[in-house]
Amino acid sequence: MDIPKGENPAALAIARALIEGFDKHYRLFRESSEGAQKAVRDRIQFYDDRVLETVSRLRNELGAGSLDANTWQQVKLLYIGLLTNHRQPELAETFFNSVSCKILDRTYFHNDFIFFRPAVSTEYIESDPPTYRSYYPTSKGMREAFRSMISDFRWNVPFADLDRDIDCALKAVERHLGAWPRAEANLQIQVLNSAFYRNKAAYVIGKVVNGHHEYPFAVPVLRNAGGELYLDAILLDGWRIGLIFSLSRAYFMVDMAVPSGYVQFLRSIMPWKSRADLYTMLGLQKQGKNMFYRDLAHHLRHSRDEFIVAPGVRGLVMMVFTLPSFPYVFKVIRDRFAPPKEVDHATVRAKYQLVKRHDRVGRMADTLEFSDVALPASRMSQDLVAELKASCASLVEEDGDQFVIEHVYIERRMTPLNLYLDRADPAELEQAVRDYGNAIKELALSNIFPGDMLFKNFGITRYGRVVFYDYDEIEYLTDCNFRRIPPPPYPEFEMSGEPWYSVARNDVFPEEFASFLLGSPKVREIFMRHHADLLTPEFWQGAQARIRNGQVMDFFPYPESLRFRNAQAGAAAPAEQREPKFEAYTPNLPHLAPDLLSEVEID
Repeated sequence: MDIPKGENPAALAIARALIEGFDKHYRLFRESSEGAQKAVRDRIQFYDDRVLETVSRLRNELGAGSLDANTWQQVKLLYIGLLTNHRQPELAETFFNSVSCKILDRTYFHNDFIFFRPAVSTEYIESDPPTYRSYYPTSKGMREAFRSMISDFRWNVPFADLDRDIDCALKAVERHLGAWPRAEANLQIQVLNSAFYRNKAAYVIGKVVNGHHEYPFAVPVLRNAGGELYLDAILLDGWRIGLIFSLSRAYFMVDMAVPSGYVQFLRSIMPWKSRADLYTMLGLQKQGKNMFYRDLAHHLRHSRDEFIVAPGVRGLVMMVFTLPSFPYVFKVIRDRFAPPKEVDHATVRAKYQLVKRHDRVGRMADTLEFSDVALPASRMSQDLVAELKASCASLVEEDGDQFVIEHVYIERRMTPLNLYLDRADPAELEQAVRDYGNAIKELALSNIFPGDMLFKNFGITRYGRVVFYDYDEIEYLTDCNFRRIPPPPYPEFEMSGEPWYSVARNDVFPEEFASFLLGSPKVREIFMRHHADLLTPEFWQGAQARIRNGQVMDFFPYPESLRFRNAQAGAAAPAEQREPKFEAYTPNLPHLAPDLLSEVEID
């Protein structure tokens, strides 16, 4: 790029260093998306590494820390010029913000220096190969179109029996539709060019366009015991496909030249999903955070209600507040923790990072972590300000008309399970208690022990699914020692307020769970009928043994009833690799109480 007359060479050098830093990041991101599953965890750190690398270069080589305001404004303008014809301009703008905010003092930078709003449009960015491919059943027939769609992914290993799998898929589609609709002139299958990888599955995502109708689908592809591929199911309901993209699951690995094109396609299938959530699920968490913050700023401008202390049982570790008209909660670590909590700030942050890097198996809520969040002071209720100053004084600051929080976690709001159980009818109570036990068992088989298993630490989504969201006592299951309470040496010891047996830090006595979980006779009856084994050390020790023996469980976001395995004798994965055989979770889309403020989906 030639330097325009009157432009500052230093500003251009910084702009170029910034775009070089981002391009390196995204090149490594795409390479990791083609690699092993371990890269899912490593990839989370890639972005921060490139930001710090670029910050160091700008400070040490280009003197960026001492530039004046005019120069920084020129840097931004020149950077916009470098984004012309760029394939990931929205991500590059976010990278610019991340670097700039580490170089500029918080009181110094403002919207003129960063990309508060996108400056470059992501509409109609072309990629090679295209974002999605199209197939035309009217020329070759539906079967051949479907075969071509699957084969064109150029898998590295062969299918066990693709013809059989296509038979299963087409029969499932016909059952779903009732009958094949009449083919319109524009009938076509559109499928995203790259598969979506997570754990042991690859998902083919697409839609059928026929006239004015669009029919979304997702096809999970797995490997059998012999290493050959097979189609495991076909998902045809938009809400089921939405569950694949739930933030309570691990992020996907997808090779995308133009990520905005993938997000646009996915929103045509799931219009209720925000762009922020979709970018996050595609592994682009920083872009998701950036878009979330823009959504929050937009909402604040078009609403009038106040931030308030979140209703419900107060947490000992987190001070939680919310904006009633906005479907999120904001969690700030308290300065001091009341007994029996024995953690510190560093430990709490490490627990949340553990969850970020772990497979959440559809049972743990994802969390957005922010620093220096500025909220309008005029929108903070008096009770909330008083609570923040009393319990989180080290992390809050009033700065003019802004209330600044140094460190905050933000999660989707859900109905706390304890409140839901209090108001549930018998059918809802049965399902919720059963799914609560299933959630604990699935977490255990993924090597997670919740620690604090009280109902208030779990939420229920609008689909009736139980999700864990309080992480300050979370532990790897294999780090715990599950014991049975030994009998007392004398009967009178049972009346003592002190245990008659030694207790180490990571000792867990499952028999004790009943005393603080099962006070309600109705809840106790349901729990004991479905999950009495959770009160025995044998269940937990068995889960530990499976993990230590390398038995990795599969937690697929669709029910057993949709799988083709019955028609695929010999092709399904070995029994020890299938999803746990707990009672099938079937959403009944319960009508949650409208006066429960926290009733919002997480999926």
